[in-house]
Amino acid sequence: MGADGTHRLQVHAVEQVVVRLAGDSGDGMQLAGDRLMVSSARYGNAFATLPDFPAEIRAPAGTLAGVSAFQIQLADHPVRTPGDEADVLVAMNPAALRSQLRYLKPGATLIVDSDAFDERNLHKAGYADNPLADGELVGFSVLKVPMTSLTLAAVKETGARPREAERAKNFFALGLLSWLYGRPAAVTLEWIAERFAKVPQVAVVNRLAFQAGLAFGETAELVEATATVAPAPLPPGTYTTISGNTAMAWGLVAASELSGRPLFLGSYPITPASDLLHELSRLKRFGVRTFQAEDEIAGVGAALGAAFGGALGVTTTSGPGLDLKAETIGLAVSLELPLVVVDVQRAGPSTGMPTKPEQGDLLAALFGRHGEAPVPVLAPRGAAECFTMAIEAARLALTFRTPVIILSDGYLANSSEPWRLPDVADLAPIPVELASEANATAPDGRAVFHPYQRDAGTLARPWALPGTRGLEHRIGGLEKADETGDISYDGANHERMVHLRAAKVAGIAAAIPHAVVDDQEGARLLVVGWGSTAGAIAAAVEGLRRRGEHLAHLQLAHLNPFPANLGDVLRRYDRVVVAELNMGQLVSQLRATYLVDARLISKVQGVPFRVGELTEALLGELGSLAQSTGVPERVSTAGEVVA
Repeated sequence: MGADGTHRLQVHAVEQVVVRLAGDSGDGMQLAGDRLMVSSARYGNAFATLPDFPAEIRAPAGTLAGVSAFQIQLADHPVRTPGDEADVLVAMNPAALRSQLRYLKPGATLIVDSDAFDERNLHKAGYADNPLADGELVGFSVLKVPMTSLTLAAVKETGARPREAERAKNFFALGLLSWLYGRPAAVTLEWIAERFAKVPQVAVVNRLAFQAGLAFGETAELVEATATVAPAPLPPGTYTTISGNTAMAWGLVAASELSGRPLFLGSYPITPASDLLHELSRLKRFGVRTFQAEDEIAGVGAALGAAFGGALGVTTTSGPGLDLKAETIGLAVSLELPLVVVDVQRAGPSTGMPTKPEQGDLLAALFGRHGEAPVPVLAPRGAAECFTMAIEAARLALTFRTPVIILSDGYLANSSEPWRLPDVADLAPIPVELASEANATAPDGRAVFHPYQRDAGTLARPWALPGTRGLEHRIGGLEKADETGDISYDGANHERMVHLRAAKVAGIAAAIPHAVVDDQEGARLLVVGWGSTAGAIAAAVEGLRRRGEHLAHLQLAHLNPFPANLGDVLRRYDRVVVAELNMGQLVSQLRATYLVDARLISKVQGVPFRVGELTEALLGELGSLAQSTGVPERVSTAGEVVA
């Protein structure tokens, strides 16, 4: 209390804070979290997000199955993950509270919409008694805020119907959070005015609800102190917030511009890849053509047909769709045409958990086709890297005339991070040479075109567009004769073609970067990851180093072929540990390819690794290594240590 009798709040500076919002799918938690992210980005904070969508499309309101959540870590320094546990949870109903408590730190702040904790909603969430009154939440700082009734009162003057007015309570919650953490209100108010300009009443309702949340925080004396997170010292440049799916879409457009090849997307909507189709369909000004096919097979067939016609053919999908596209990808291998396949992985098998991330498709990408049909496989390591990985995939596809699979996942697709816009002048062009004339001589002396006469360096065959005079050639899935492209049933020719296609893909190792290790002097343990596990592994490794431990980290982006120096890198360390969101798909490949005794840290729960759980697992490996006598242990395929 101040000398004048007024309540004086303290403002504490904190290095980082983790905020989680949760409610029904219709409560607007994703939107509120997104706007909190944008206002924090404009303020200059570093951040990482984790949207957590329910798997049920229309789960009954108020049930555990229908809870939608959004987590964001804000920091005054670069961060690698959305945080292990939340400092504050906004829970819009009992189901949100019950399902999300496990994600909170001890002593965390709970902001609950007390209006929603009636008997009906408590029963839906499985509560026998009201947790706000029975002592269950002892150990947390609980702020009971009647958000629904306060929102209705704030917007009453607009004449909005109660149901429509109640929908604005997410903006009330956003206003309260903006006050609690010193977020700039102007950013949100400007967005509301712009976003809802065509529906003025909705704009007014959301603005009043947001301002009511701000005012309630300022006047209700809920807490003794608010927190502020200072801007992060980021390299100079122009930044935007970007998700993995958006970055992937922009990267594909950039690849089209860099190669001079028109971009064609043949796709069927599937969670969590659908946003790629949505984003690319908005970019027609760059010459992008999008085709929403009737099914997965039609989508990839159209993309391959576009590649035959000279376009950069792309198809997007998730695990179930990758299964369906397998035959056409095999056809692309046989035809040796450029095709980019983006697989945004989700938890399987079958429909599995369609909104949850997993890394279960690696072996399917490597081997999920009949016959000998190797393809390059890439995996972006962060949301922003989806941009550069899309360009890299297009470069390999166009240069080597091969389908390329990119393995993203639901975490990368939906999470966001700050991204410094690249200078377009710094993006390397992708030269593409189309066949324009005959390249061989027939026995009778005529100039002819041989569609499988290969480049000596890349082993790529010429790319001849249909309709080019004199370059007519056969197309289809039957085996072709070497060089001439005639249909061939000769066994020796088939073996030669199989080896040539495999050698072409293997030769890509000379065209990709060497594996670069984040090394540390004295490290005997190497932690290997791929794709979206990068942030959690790096954070765990950095934390252990601060505690005096010595270990190294390698995050692979090229999974087929592996970098040329990978075997030498792995053999430099006494122990190799692979952390992946599956049951050991990469670790099996490293063991088989390099005969190293790689160990596994596995997780298949539909959520990313937490830094804490990786830290604990790596401490166990370091302790085991320190106790060893110098004779490396071997691990069976069942994970048991054997002599």
